[in-house]
Amino acid sequence: MHTAERVTLARLPSGMTVETTLHTYGSGEPVVYVQAAQHGREVNGAAVLRRVHEELLASEGSLDGTLLAVPVADPLTFDHVSYTTPPTLDAQNANMNRVWPGDPTGTIHERMAARLWELVEGADAIVDLHTGSRDTLTHTVYRRGDAPSRALALAFGTAVCLAEAADEDAEDEWAERDFDGKFRVAASEAGIPAITPELAHNRELVEPAIETGVRGVFNVLRHLGLRSGDPETPADQRVARNHLGRVRSTASGLFRPTRAARVGQWVEAGTPLGRVTHPTTYETLQSVEASHDGLLYSVTREATVTAGSTLAGVALPLDDRAGEADESDDRSAVHEGGEGANR
Repeated sequence: MHTAERVTLARLPSGMTVETTLHTYGSGEPVVYVQAAQHGREVNGAAVLRRVHEELLASEGSLDGTLLAVPVADPLTFDHVSYTTPPTLDAQNANMNRVWPGDPTGTIHERMAARLWELVEGADAIVDLHTGSRDTLTHTVYRRGDAPSRALALAFGTAVCLAEAADEDAEDEWAERDFDGKFRVAASEAGIPAITPELAHNRELVEPAIETGVRGVFNVLRHLGLRSGDPETPADQRVARNHLGRVRSTASGLFRPTRAARVGQWVEAGTPLGRVTHPTTYETLQSVEASHDGLLYSVTREATVTAGSTLAGVALPLDDRAGEADESDDRSAVHEGGEGANR
């Protein structure tokens, strides 16, 4: 069984409505909510949900539960092919993923989030599909200490999962960047297991990223019993601790990463990752190094950088298991000396 309905999220100053489409598959419990394109340039998630739609309609068996799917969560950023909206649309909250669970009387993004939250409240699990840059390792983020979300992340099936600390356990950057308003965090606070798969590639439809997302969504449905069978996951999944303090540029100029700076590899503190040079005097302004031991999961390939911009991301080893799942789970072997360290 499948239905599609238009949902009004907010109203613009002209009186025109901001709308999206909600697809409903199956009926009953459990209920899984999946959305994509909360950031408009992250289009692979929308393509994932189209492929899921096609496979579900072609499948003979019905779902033993309900799947709610919103392929474009933020039409405003989607139309602008952007990460955030222009200040003229929402001067206070340009990023929709900082205002959950929203406010029905607030800014445009707060109202949009509040309307979608009405669909989310009754869900048993949430998948918020995102995409990183071309040079970001595909991974799934979950809230550290939330065992059901961790299980959901592992079931989705990316080779790497990142546990992200929140609230008082997080670093200062958490509060500075209003991360408590992330969709995944608000859902976890409400007791709903939630994950954020980061599929590689922005702005372009890339088949491997789409295939990973489709497989992941069906893995979640199998994990929760909506579909028969077991999730198809890698045998060597790795879990690391998301590190908010990125490797940043201390100078503006041209950044050239080293050949050895490849995502997916284990690096140690001090490992050379590249250098920032002056474009006209040719002097080296910064020798870029890994700030911590860990898993290199992102490297910028955009040559022109400004001071303070992120050049690389390193996920730290999990130094403890407080609140994590069973310690015997050998898929969480990213720690110093562990088999999953990929040194």
